[in-house]
Amino acid sequence: MWQPGAGFATSLKLATWNLGWLTSRAAGDPALPDGIYRRNDADIARLAAYADHLDADIIGFQEVDGAPIAARVFRPPGYRIIMSGDHVAQQVGVAIRGSLNVTQNPVLTALNVYPPDAPHALRSGLDITVSDGRASLRLLVVHLKTGCWENTWTERQHACPTLRSQFAVLDDWALERNDSGEAFAILGDFNRRMTAGDPYFLSLTRDTPMRLTTAGRASPCWGGEYFIDHILLGGQARDWLTADSLRVMTYRDPGVTPAQLSDHCAVSVRLAFP
Repeated sequence: MWQPGAGFATSLKLATWNLGWLTSRAAGDPALPDGIYRRNDADIARLAAYADHLDADIIGFQEVDGAPIAARVFRPPGYRIIMSGDHVAQQVGVAIRGSLNVTQNPVLTALNVYPPDAPHALRSGLDITVSDGRASLRLLVVHLKTGCWENTWTERQHACPTLRSQFAVLDDWALERNDSGEAFAILGDFNRRMTAGDPYFLSLTRDTPMRLTTAGRASPCWGGEYFIDHILLGGQARDWLTADSLRVMTYRDPGVTPAQLSDHCAVSVRLAFP
């Protein structure tokens, strides 16, 4: 929870969680892929219990079809929900503890690098600023193009050219934050197995130093995998990371499938606000 910490710092738990096609749309809706599993009430209650267990102050989430179903997982009055408002079934959003002050900045629509006549749009980034009254943190929640997991920088096939274009947008956004002296974080599903030496991550840090909190670690999610859900810290926030605070919330329900919960696990860190 958002509580006064030791000395003059305040401890903030920041998380990202892809909830895997969480929607209330009817079966057969053209916005949904064929054969998608649709959660029942028990599945959503189970997700809500995990959200309570996660107990984060801020959760950037992905693949959620609107605020009403998000609020069934991150329940009021404990959390407020803000959504990107994209006209897609896989929106990004954020759940925030009620005690935090929040400013909503313009949505980063530039992440939709597709031309206007493309049959499908890419997801925007949700841009907010949170404050405890003393310090502020700018947050960008993202869900980037899938398909370029660990390909080289020069790859011209698959989704890599699109992902490179999105990374250029992130680079511009981060440079603006750096120039204005803001502490910031970029968090979400990058659909990229980034490491500290990955050329995609290095493209972001060429102009703006950032800390990759998942660097050098593997995820225990669903038996073990490499991270594609990341939390990047920039500006003064690089120094706010609490050492060894990276956590992955795994699922402990025998017989329950990733479709019923999510094929992603929540990733979190703790920050010490000054």
